Amino acid sequence: MSGRMVRGLGDLESAIMDVMWAADGPLPVREVLERLRAERELAYTTVQTVMEILYRKGWLDRELKRRAYLYWAKASREDYVAGLMADALDVSSDRTAALARFVERMDPREVAKLRALLDAARSDESVT
Repeated sequence: MSGRMVRGLGDLESAIMDVMWAADGPLPVREVLERLRAERELAYTTVQTVMEILYRKGWLDRELKRRAYLYWAKASREDYVAGLMADALDVSSDRTAALARFVERMDPREVAKLRALLDAARSDESVT
């Protein structure tokens, strides 16, 4: 997913990706449909079409098993969220100010974790 423009997923795309991210392994369209039917009534072809779109967008991968494809997520939910955050920063005229406002809204424990990640990244940079 890196190097691509990440855009927010549509409603059904998001619901399908939620199912895929929660799955323990690859799923056929029929299984995704069954998991989604707990919340909404959908046609098999609708789910199949949206999963094909997600495949073409690079969010899902697939393998043909017998007569049906099995799909799995190519990127994690965290990768998706990171892409959205990068997109949001790209539209800001002042990335530093946007980051500062974001950090101001964070829970202090999250700030401490972020600080540790930044420190680890800094020490990794000094090694190379």
